[in-house]
Amino acid sequence: MASLSGQQKTAELSGDSSDKKTNPRQLSSLLHLASYLRPYKLRWIGAMLALMFTAGISLALGQGVKLLIDSGFGESSLELLDQAVIVLLVIAVLMSAGTFVRFYLVSWLGERVSADIRTAVFNHIVTLHPSYFETNRSGEITSRLTTDTTLLQTIIGSSFSMALRSSLTTVGGLIMLFLTNGKLMLIVMGSVPFVMLPLMFYGKRVKKLSRDSQDSIADVGSYAGEIIQNVKTVQSYTQEQQEKTAFGGHVERAFGIAKSRVRQRAILMAAVLMLVFGALSLMLWVGGRDVITGVMSAGDLAAFVFYALMVAMGVATISEVYGDLQRAAGATDRLVELLEVESLIAEPENLNESTPKINASNLTPELAFHQVGFSYPSRPEQAAIKSLSLVLPQGKSVALVGPSGAGKSTVFELIQRFYDPQFGSITLGGEDIRNLDPRDLRQQLAVVAQQPTLFTGDVASNIRYGKSDASDDEVIAAAKAAYAHDFISELPNGYNSFLGEQGVRLSGGQKQRIAIARAVLKNPRILMLDEATSALDTESEFQVQKALERLMEDRTTLIIAHRLSTILHADTIAVLENGSLVAQGNHQSLLKESGLYAKLASYQFREQ
Repeated sequence: MASLSGQQKTAELSGDSSDKKTNPRQLSSLLHLASYLRPYKLRWIGAMLALMFTAGISLALGQGVKLLIDSGFGESSLELLDQAVIVLLVIAVLMSAGTFVRFYLVSWLGERVSADIRTAVFNHIVTLHPSYFETNRSGEITSRLTTDTTLLQTIIGSSFSMALRSSLTTVGGLIMLFLTNGKLMLIVMGSVPFVMLPLMFYGKRVKKLSRDSQDSIADVGSYAGEIIQNVKTVQSYTQEQQEKTAFGGHVERAFGIAKSRVRQRAILMAAVLMLVFGALSLMLWVGGRDVITGVMSAGDLAAFVFYALMVAMGVATISEVYGDLQRAAGATDRLVELLEVESLIAEPENLNESTPKINASNLTPELAFHQVGFSYPSRPEQAAIKSLSLVLPQGKSVALVGPSGAGKSTVFELIQRFYDPQFGSITLGGEDIRNLDPRDLRQQLAVVAQQPTLFTGDVASNIRYGKSDASDDEVIAAAKAAYAHDFISELPNGYNSFLGEQGVRLSGGQKQRIAIARAVLKNPRILMLDEATSALDTESEFQVQKALERLMEDRTTLIIAHRLSTILHADTIAVLENGSLVAQGNHQSLLKESGLYAKLASYQFREQ
């Protein structure tokens, strides 16, 4: 996990990133955001009207400057000067009001759309098949969910508005330039192609580097999250220095890419500004000669300079914001990639009125494997389950035993339909589980894992995860059934005690009993126990075993056990080896008929 793992992760991250960048999208990616803006079209229209209003007021300022110079200064009239200043103040007030409306509405849209996209992505992620997360790191997915959506919020709420405003003022300024003086307008128009060249040339580089930069930041977050989550292991093996070095490498790589992106954007902005103000200087030289020779008035020149500056600043803003829009396109790409992933585990199709949806709760709680063959997507050449045929009768308990890697946990995964087998079928009450809604199927099941998952929150919310609408009395009753009530009551705030990330404030045995209470509360028809008492001391194991025996009554139960003493009461014991069923029976018969089971039993019961 130290320097070697750091190098491996760096190589993997680099490979992943390159795959994602082979087909970069253009700014057209941003059109995907239109679907999220559509529900708020009234606010969007209001923002656009305010934007056009402020752009129009900005253009009117040029005429106010012309009036001020020609009528006020030129006529040497204090009355006309007062009128011109009043006109300018009125324009300023109107512009301020329009800017307030525009800024509020556009910022609101940025926050709202960002929240909607974040929700849509999360809602989609939690429905994806588990194999997707075997090949995609959770840290990078989290980065897309947070960093990329925050970037879009900034773009929509600020940069996009600036780009639109600058575009309007630039186009309006060019029109006013033409109306004010056609000859000077030709100078401005002649410089436009030269200004567009750096935008076109450097824009593609900025887009690619922006995507690279976002991916590298995701890599940094993913690596840091993994190390922090496993900090005890890092410290136990004294790998702090190696991890510091590896993390520093990730940070420097991200900084190097960001530095290249910033350099390209700086070159782009500098080139655009130089060309724009070069053209403006040439225009002032020609216009100044016309004023001196009487061809145009000083007010016309002032108005022309005003509009020319407006166009110049508009183009400069567009060139600056263009880089942000490229970053937004990259962020949109990454989010759209997540939204376009289709879950391999979905509801059955082709259901209509003549073929009603099958309700899993109406099926007999009997599970059966029929010649099932399965390999994990991440290692397709290695079979995890081979031609497995096994029946879990209604109301009976079946225990799975065998060495590590025999396929016991894979059986649990397949029953919950986290994966579908490549061969054979699994049935519930005689119906192929692929014909059932996955959520409906999982409602019939409750799993107590060997390493239970607890969420950041209090005790009650973790138990209530088995039944979200359970009352406090039901939660307490479930905890008592799992022999967890006593230690919960001793916590500082009882059932309201905060457990910390992954239940870090509880011992292994306490976590296990919380998970058992959660299963008790769900009251499933099929119970699945994965070494459910492995983390308990002898006394607690005895108590919880009694609770589990009561819970197992009249329920179809599947048990994974490494300690054979915990499954001697099972109705059937199935022995697995290398993904195949090699023996089946009760404890006594297997001791005689299965060499593997007899060997496992001799190891565990030797002392007894």
